[in-house]
Amino acid sequence: MNHRKMIIFSAPSGSGKSTIINYLLQKGYPIEFSISATTRPPRGTEQNGVEYYFFSLEEFKQRIANGEFLEYEEVYENRFYGTLNAECERIWAKGKTIVFDVDVAGGIRLKELFGERALAIFIQLPSFEELRRRLEIRNTETAEELEKRIGKAEFELQFSYMFDTIILNDLLETACEETEAIVSQFLKK
Repeated sequence: MNHRKMIIFSAPSGSGKSTIINYLLQKGYPIEFSISATTRPPRGTEQNGVEYYFFSLEEFKQRIANGEFLEYEEVYENRFYGTLNAECERIWAKGKTIVFDVDVAGGIRLKELFGERALAIFIQLPSFEELRRRLEIRNTETAEELEKRIGKAEFELQFSYMFDTIILNDLLETACEETEAIVSQFLKK
């Protein structure tokens, strides 16, 4: 039984992946969420070391140079996201499976690195109209950022075939149950 396993969730922003991940985390499986590092500023009540590790651009680049990241991505110009090696070791030391919420490029890279030890799940929305609606409701982006995110989502969707499974999040409850069934099987391997 190899405990150094991971479950990777990737999806365009607004697809509901955070909700699905939180549903899984509350189910009592031996899994733990990997906290990513980012150069973006905290939103709302976000705290360092809880939602993300918040680094300045200089500090992030220094950590890249030091080889401290398992994977990282410059998602937008000077807006980096990444997974610290130390974060993975921390979770694996507890004998738990890591749960990642990463962008599509990061998800593909982790799957390539870990192969059978990784379960890569792509969360898909029924339509781009629905994505737009959800992002507008969230109201965290300017109109320009909203268009950027939708363009990125259209691009990312082309890579969904590279994931082990695609979950269509049309009805959230169904998507949560489908995800749980797949994760439960993977953890038994």
